[in-house]
Amino acid sequence: MILTITTENLEDCVYAFLKAYNGPPWNYNWTYEKAKKYLSEYVESGRFVGFVLYDEDKIVGATFGHIKTWWTSEQLMIDEFFISGEKQGMGYGKKLLSYCDQYASENNIGSIVLMTNRYMPAYGFYNKIGYTTTEQYVFMFKQII
Repeated sequence: MILTITTENLEDCVYAFLKAYNGPPWNYNWTYEKAKKYLSEYVESGRFVGFVLYDEDKIVGATFGHIKTWWTSEQLMIDEFFISGEKQGMGYGKKLLSYCDQYASENNIGSIVLMTNRYMPAYGFYNKIGYTTTEQYVFMFKQII
């Protein structure tokens, strides 16, 4: 079952986020408080779009994004996407992103854009389901502290 993310099911998303990112291959150290704040910021932003995937009343994963205007058409920008570690490789990610495709199609959204780390397993997954790498766009950052 896939539902729209609301403040009522955000708590479930936080716990799934922690399970997904505090384990392999990322091994991050998210606290509950920071994860809740991080995900809440998406939900509270303008033009938020998010979906949560359940299997037998347990959250499996979620996608957090927003609609962005572009000169050719609207874009669905996926800001955060995760599947619980124990459920990865079972088709849940593909199902959730297929739902995003359907949502985009039904809402006249021309493209879906996301960012990933080319050195993590998700990169291969995205390529496998039809996402392409573009050479003209580069994600850059500057570490301050």
